[in-house]
Amino acid sequence: MRHRTAWQALGQNPLKVLGSSWPWRSFAYLLSGVVFGAVAGAVLVVALAAGVVSLVVLVGVPILLGVALSGVAVTRFERWRLRLVDLDPVPDPHRAPARAGLLGWVRTRLREPATWRELGFTAVSATALWWMDFLVLGFALVVPVLVIMSPLDDPGAWPLVIVGLSLLAAAPYTITAWAGARAAVTRLMLAPRDNELGRELTDVRASRVRLVDAFDAERRRIERDLHDGAQQRLVSLNVMLGLAALDTEPDSPLADRLAMAQEQVGLAVDELRELSRGVHPKALTDHGLAAAVENLAGRSALPVTVDIRLPRRLPLSVETAAYFVVAEALTNAVKHSRATRVEVHARLHTDVLALSVSDDGIGGAAPQAGTGLVGLADRVAVADGRLRISSPQGGPTLMHVELPCR
Repeated sequence: MRHRTAWQALGQNPLKVLGSSWPWRSFAYLLSGVVFGAVAGAVLVVALAAGVVSLVVLVGVPILLGVALSGVAVTRFERWRLRLVDLDPVPDPHRAPARAGLLGWVRTRLREPATWRELGFTAVSATALWWMDFLVLGFALVVPVLVIMSPLDDPGAWPLVIVGLSLLAAAPYTITAWAGARAAVTRLMLAPRDNELGRELTDVRASRVRLVDAFDAERRRIERDLHDGAQQRLVSLNVMLGLAALDTEPDSPLADRLAMAQEQVGLAVDELRELSRGVHPKALTDHGLAAAVENLAGRSALPVTVDIRLPRRLPLSVETAAYFVVAEALTNAVKHSRATRVEVHARLHTDVLALSVSDDGIGGAAPQAGTGLVGLADRVAVADGRLRISSPQGGPTLMHVELPCR
């Protein structure tokens, strides 16, 4: 098993650490910490002094603002550097700015607790941590070398040489142990807090809802374009062909060709209507969920009993999700379940739509077995709903959905 951290490698297989890359990675981590900490500390001290001195003429305001936000850049580098001794990345606790541009970014960062926590870490790192890294490296490497270099002709120097050799042999363990402990402290200080993760999750959910709403709006636009554009043109063409057929001799070759053309145009219109219903049914937008499902049931190859009683129109996103749940369930019943009948039942309980679709088929439906049910589960999840499928071998199959109507 590959170890994820230097501390874990040292604790579980101390004898194998010497033959691994962890001591070298730990050495690189501490050495880079010394260099970066010293440089960052010097820059921040100079910037802070310059900001305070020039504060009287207001030039120091942007300088001090830069110092306050310096932790964001410093800890971004620290998270990258931490991967030397901790393979699992530390999530970024910051959320996307509410407004575009530099001003929006600054305002968002100044309001986040993570920014000030990172500034505190930067202060500790620039004043204390890099000194401790320096001392550990010096104790583990420099001190043993200096002790070993004692004059060997002095009998009293031999114990020091032995001590120096022992310290040098233990150097990989000393360096790895401190690097692991420092990495654990760094992760603890830089990792997002629970409330920050919750806020990020809320932002992700809101983003998913916006994407689904935009997708549904685009589906409705395509349906309108098909209905008002191509479909109407084909209907007009069918009428013109019918008028042309009236001016021809019955049973003539031209009349037969016109009749065949009319038939093909009629088939094209029917296919276009089916396509537009699949994109977004017009009945759903105009008349609501119950009418759209009744229309869907009327076109099904199986007998479908629809029992949908709703006191009011629901949010369009909820109606759309519920409609496609029914559509997918009917498609599965026709194609896979060998069912002889399907029942659709829906009620509104307070602010939750409870929808169930059942059939008397052979069962065996599993979300992981096909993209249709997986897509439905994703659509229901975006609406903060719940999808439960009961489909034992031999049947029956019951698909139950609960969608909040907020």
